[in-house]
Amino acid sequence: MHEILIIGTGYVGLVSGTCFAENGFKVCCLDVNQEKISRLKNGECPIFEPGLVEMLKRNIEAKRLSFTTEYKEAVKRASICIIAVDTPIGLDGSCDLSRVKTVALELAKHMNEYKVIVNKSTVPCGTGQLVKALIQESLEKQGKTCSFDVVSNPEFLKEGSAINDFMRPDRVIIGCESARAESVMKDLYRPFMFSHDRMFFMDIASSELSKYAANTMLAMRISYMNWMAELCEKTGANIHNVRKAIGSDKRIGYSFLWAGCGYGGSCLPKDVKALRATIQNNQISTKLLDAIDEINQNAKARVVEKITQYYSERGGIEGKTFAILGLSFKPDTDDCREAPSLSIIKSLLDARAKIRAYDPIAIENAKIYLTGLEITWCSNVDECVESSHAIVLVTEWKEFRFFDFEKIQKNMQGNAFFDGRNQYDPIDVAKQGFDYISIGQNPAFSALEHDFIKPTVTVYEQ
Repeated sequence: MHEILIIGTGYVGLVSGTCFAENGFKVCCLDVNQEKISRLKNGECPIFEPGLVEMLKRNIEAKRLSFTTEYKEAVKRASICIIAVDTPIGLDGSCDLSRVKTVALELAKHMNEYKVIVNKSTVPCGTGQLVKALIQESLEKQGKTCSFDVVSNPEFLKEGSAINDFMRPDRVIIGCESARAESVMKDLYRPFMFSHDRMFFMDIASSELSKYAANTMLAMRISYMNWMAELCEKTGANIHNVRKAIGSDKRIGYSFLWAGCGYGGSCLPKDVKALRATIQNNQISTKLLDAIDEINQNAKARVVEKITQYYSERGGIEGKTFAILGLSFKPDTDDCREAPSLSIIKSLLDARAKIRAYDPIAIENAKIYLTGLEITWCSNVDECVESSHAIVLVTEWKEFRFFDFEKIQKNMQGNAFFDGRNQYDPIDVAKQGFDYISIGQNPAFSALEHDFIKPTVTVYEQ
């Protein structure tokens, strides 16, 4: 059986390595961060992903999974070397390949026989050829004649369900140039293909582009629905009804059709920007991607606009206390990169509001992104809403789906509920004494003070 070396113990590398080990492969994960490797050797998982820590410990104990900071022996033992390092966005929006290049040169330095070099990092078209050229040039300088193949194998893992995505993939994309490399990759993924064979072999460039194409399509669907949601608010339509109507069309489907306060995370924002840079380099219009990104930024800002409008007749935002529920960019992860909560909190603080914040998992990561800001960090929902004037629901964690509204309101100074994820029925919440403002549907004010708000409708004369 092949021995596998994974370079990079971030989200992709750690999940991939642990899942390969779970299926019987001997896996070594390498990272230059000594502290991280020391923690991993002790079974400490540096990221939150449901089920990962248990699987990690199980495979360390079974001696199928090990960790190192040294290339030399790890490269010599492995027949498959998987690059899974970060590819952050540069100042110009392009993909920073410096870490990928560094890994390629380290592999060339220690190669002693045929290797399959698999690029699992998200990279633009042409990276496979770049890696191949770097390794070949380095081998020639060293006087080595080792043969190797470079393969593209993009990941399609969703944070919060990454283990299931890896163990039961709906597709595995392989870009390669030789029958030998194809055979190795079939061996690698055979344990994951028992129920269905969904491996697609193609050229390297197409494989590299498929990752960007998929994530940009998903980002486009989210932004499209947020664009529609704004129109719904202007016309009195309901985004939930629109979603049901278009999602029932088999050509469209229901996935990624939820309106809200915008997408975030490590993939969609970064990949939209990186694809835009690639498109610009090829002299193609970027208008579609520009619109996707602009609508997403507006979706985050619109939550604060709704809050500002609501309080314009109630003494303004200054001095008001807001309970922010949810800090991660999505539920079931501690990832706060590009999370809507960050921009919402900063905007409210700029307006001299007070912030109380709670998240089941992501508070420590959120503190890193919000360092130096005056925020009261809370350990549960009840503590978070205490003495607040309004609730702002930003992340749709399961524990936020069923509130005891009567209990919550007793501890609040106000009765506003701004739902950035449309988790509740407006009228139901209003009947329980709250002013409920959400995305793409009519707000409903507490029956204690108002009738339900009437929409502003634009009428076009014939």
